[in-house]
Amino acid sequence: MAGRPYTSILLLVSLLLLITFSDIAEATKLRPSDCKPKCTYRCSATSHKKPCMFFCLKCCSKCLCVPPGTQGNKEVCPCYNNWKTKEGGPKCP
Repeated sequence: MAGRPYTSILLLVSLLLLITFSDIAEATKLRPSDCKPKCTYRCSATSHKKPCMFFCLKCCSKCLCVPPGTQGNKEVCPCYNNWKTKEGGPKCP
């Protein structure tokens, strides 16, 4: 009986971690057909939608990942985050 509280706490912590990282898991398991809706949302807050969509789709098709949200969070997708232009700037929006 003494081990029961620890089991409950472990189960609770596991569930909290699962909920916390569910967005990250969702961002990293894309199929090519998932790229357009993810990029449409990713580019929804910018005034430069055409170039954003072009590069987002290009990055998604290569990396099969689009970070969650309309900006930032690139650390969730290392390939997306680390792909740079010739000048060394970020290639993916």
